[in-house]
Amino acid sequence: MEKRVTFGRWTIGILFAVPQLLLIFTFFYWPAGQAVYWSLTLQQPWGGGNIWVGLDNFRSILANADYWNSITASLIFAGISTGLAMVIALVLAALTDRQLAGSWLYRVVLIWPYGIAAPALAMAFRFILAPEAGFMAFANHFWPGVWDPGLDSADAMASIIIAFSWKYVGYNFIFFLAAFQAIPRSLIEAAAMDGSGVIRRFWDIQFPLITPTIFFLLVINITESFQDSFGIVDIMTAGGPANATNLMVYKIYSDGFKGLDYSGAAAQSIILMLLIIALTIVQFRFIERRVHYR
Repeated sequence: MEKRVTFGRWTIGILFAVPQLLLIFTFFYWPAGQAVYWSLTLQQPWGGGNIWVGLDNFRSILANADYWNSITASLIFAGISTGLAMVIALVLAALTDRQLAGSWLYRVVLIWPYGIAAPALAMAFRFILAPEAGFMAFANHFWPGVWDPGLDSADAMASIIIAFSWKYVGYNFIFFLAAFQAIPRSLIEAAAMDGSGVIRRFWDIQFPLITPTIFFLLVINITESFQDSFGIVDIMTAGGPANATNLMVYKIYSDGFKGLDYSGAAAQSIILMLLIIALTIVQFRFIERRVHYR
């Protein structure tokens, strides 16, 4: 019979919960509340109080074409980087699960990129993808101007997508590999004895059983693509060229700390938060129904 631990007084449970509640309040609810307040007021760049303006900050932002371009760039970045990181990780996990030669090394090495800080990763890829050095310089030698993130908007977007995807391939790989290894081997062996090929076994047996993991990683990757891309953009492109990579999270920084528009930046942060919430709700509403829970 299972034994449960109970507290003689309810105050003991409260005391255990207080530290966690303080952390949540200090690092989430308080900053979020301040952002909401600032977004409804006009903050003076050099201090001196604030003026209540209501929704004027939001109206000004949503009437700005540059901000809509930032939203479009963010959605493109989130969609492509999430798809790229998840597909590559899924293929690597499927190959590793088959115990191919060197699979033990993949398990160790592929998680390392996720532990690298975004600015350090961005600095490395800035040199790796530089048009004047390395492989890309070799490509530019034969096809002049084929790659130049400093001048070409598509190349700049591609460079930050590659860097971000490389970082999250390892994170996704660990979850996918765990999901594959949780599938009973007897199912795979029975399908193989019935004559099913590798691809057929993957699509009919393994893929449906790992859909909960796919859904979880989809939500996490899309959320992180909106939040964890700042360091990569700041180091690699600084939002350029011509604001092509000026993602929403970077525009909040540039408008708030460079343009000293604290109220506008606070309003942008609220819009970003609402957009992430809306995307998450859509995923739970329309995608989760296709998830096969065992």
